[in-house]
Amino acid sequence: MKKNLLIGAALILSVGTACTSGAGDWQSYSGDKRIEERVDSVLALMTLEEKIGQMTQYSAKSDIVTGPQVNTDIEPLLKKGYIGSLFHATSSAAIRKTQETALAESRLKIPVLFAFDVIHGFKTIFPIPLAESCAWDAELAERSASIAAAEASAVGVNWTFAPMVDISRDARWGRVMEGSGEDPYLGSLLSAARVRGFQGEKPEDLMRLDKMLACAKHFCAYGAAEAGRDYNTTDVSERSLRDIYFPPFKAAKDAGVATFMTAFNEISGVPCTSSKFLYQDVLRDEWGFNGFVVTDYTAINELVPHGVARDEAHAAELAANAGIEMDMTGGVFHAHLLQAVKEGKVNEETIDNAVRRILEMKFLLGIMDDPYRYLNEEREKATIMKPEFLEAARDAARKSVVLLKNENNFFPIQPSERKTVALIGPMVKERNSVNGGWGGRGDRQRSVTLFEGLEKKYGNSNVRFLYAEGCDLRKPGTAGFAQAVSVARQADVILVAAGEDQNWSAEAACRTDITLPASQRDLLKELKKTGKPIGLVLMNGRPLELTWEDENMDAILEAWYPGTMGGHAIADVIAGDYNPAGKLTMSFPRSVGQLPLYYNHKNTGRPLPPDNPKMDYKSSYIDCPNSPLYPFGYGLSYTSFEVDNLKLDKEELKKGETLTVTVDVANIGKVGGEEVVQLYIRDLVGSVTRPVKELKGFQKLYLKAGEKKSLTFVLTEEDLAFCGADMKMLVEPGEFRLWVGTSSADERNESIFTLI
Repeated sequence: MKKNLLIGAALILSVGTACTSGAGDWQSYSGDKRIEERVDSVLALMTLEEKIGQMTQYSAKSDIVTGPQVNTDIEPLLKKGYIGSLFHATSSAAIRKTQETALAESRLKIPVLFAFDVIHGFKTIFPIPLAESCAWDAELAERSASIAAAEASAVGVNWTFAPMVDISRDARWGRVMEGSGEDPYLGSLLSAARVRGFQGEKPEDLMRLDKMLACAKHFCAYGAAEAGRDYNTTDVSERSLRDIYFPPFKAAKDAGVATFMTAFNEISGVPCTSSKFLYQDVLRDEWGFNGFVVTDYTAINELVPHGVARDEAHAAELAANAGIEMDMTGGVFHAHLLQAVKEGKVNEETIDNAVRRILEMKFLLGIMDDPYRYLNEEREKATIMKPEFLEAARDAARKSVVLLKNENNFFPIQPSERKTVALIGPMVKERNSVNGGWGGRGDRQRSVTLFEGLEKKYGNSNVRFLYAEGCDLRKPGTAGFAQAVSVARQADVILVAAGEDQNWSAEAACRTDITLPASQRDLLKELKKTGKPIGLVLMNGRPLELTWEDENMDAILEAWYPGTMGGHAIADVIAGDYNPAGKLTMSFPRSVGQLPLYYNHKNTGRPLPPDNPKMDYKSSYIDCPNSPLYPFGYGLSYTSFEVDNLKLDKEELKKGETLTVTVDVANIGKVGGEEVVQLYIRDLVGSVTRPVKELKGFQKLYLKAGEKKSLTFVLTEEDLAFCGADMKMLVEPGEFRLWVGTSSADERNESIFTLI
């Protein structure tokens, strides 16, 4: 067989024959067989039914359902060895019992692989991935994924359906909260970081008890669903796939990701779950991926309503021949693949290759030698929600906060100030939504509310808080307005916490109206009439349309869904104990009518001149500027930074050389803080059209008040490459514009260089 690239041709594992119980680890077994040899020895013993069983995943009983329920009695199948993986079993007791059932009566006693959506934490919940991406910090992303893996594996979960690396350009789509935003460069860095966090640096790291298999999803272009509507049709060119949507997946593959998940959408008229182009031509042949591919929830069944399969038997045939190795919860492989092989519609060699890849992962995890190796109640108790994990979640949450506006230095509200603050809004004491969607197995009752965070932070200070809810988060109405206004009139300033219910952002949570709910905006309007300064704290899972809020609020803090320690983290920022440094990774629109909206768009043949935004017959709106309200890369600080003295070490760059870019960064404010300095380029003339701007580097640095440092960026030929007319990557000679600044809209430091 073709050697698994996750293992590597030279990796020899000293492991013995498979056993079904007992203590032990990777090093405790003797023998000299490679994993692939052991896999072949197991495969040779398997019946076709048992092989198909390994390609079948069902869901354990769960309160989490993300698609049509398939009512299957799994116990008889477990006893026959006809289930390769189970979804949603998330307690050590349940996993042990299920594994015992699988091993007690099945003929070959192949252990089950246990999977779960560990998206931004398992018990200790971190900020949603979109929020965390705003920290522009790959080490932070790796650390949070590592902690999530440690907690999940402590109860026996050894496979996560994360990271989601879909590029997202439309804030209507509910799943933007699960990804890293609109940019493929930053998205690729965070994709690789999260894979390393879940799996470790090397294949043998999967033997560690605190690591698990990761899954890059959803391959591909799921985030480009038309109208921002989940599961909808996607129509993108191959060039867009290669320049925008493929890179984060390729980065995950290069980081060693064990599995890929299919997407619900179609590409060029072919549903992804039956696409040979995606899973054979690109993933296997072009990229050399040799992990395995799992469908999304009932995605094979859905080939029938898509209109490419006559029935589910035909769907099973299409998916298997496209390169799908595991059927998530739909039962289609189990029901129809055996007959498809007997009729010659699917080759048994295809089945064998799929099962090899699945078994290889089970060997890599060590569960073929000890199916119970992850199950240790003492380790579970010692691991779950450790103090250092909680502190890491708090740190991630405050680094994810983006300061969108801060007129007259509304923030910070320092504890030393003698000030009365009216604390108003439905998110002040809201606990259930703090974790946001995909909150793992986090105990929402242990999540820290904003009220609790502020109470702890300001308990012995000169700042006094008065509270009123004002309006309900989930029900419209004005019943609480009068009390809120009364409280506001007694205060020096007003601090409002508003946002979305957790169910309004995530899978199947798409919105055509991405403004704050009417009752919340109406409450703000009533509070505005008091004439008091108003600071707005937002907790939500997507970019919102905040045009009115930007015009009428004195300050706006975007805190997203911050996770378990959210209340403490936001209080750290409000009090000035942490100076916000987050930068947006998705553009915030002025109107929902601008969507999809993204900074790295094409110029068109009739671009709107920046100095004449009202010119007719140009690509523009008559009722709204083209630009976003808050652009990609934007975020304020409690201090001010100045970027200048941009220098390039050469004006002409030869192929094979590097271009060194230097710039000075100074903190010209009164407090220390972090800044994310960003480098963008534009290929001015190409054989195919190029974006008006592309992120190609960034550095995050801390500067004390008055401090100045010089930064160096190095551009390589690879940074200038793009997908050409023949769908091959190429680098073309020509002129390039280069900017270094503090957001995608910052063009104050500009230069030109030529590739010759």
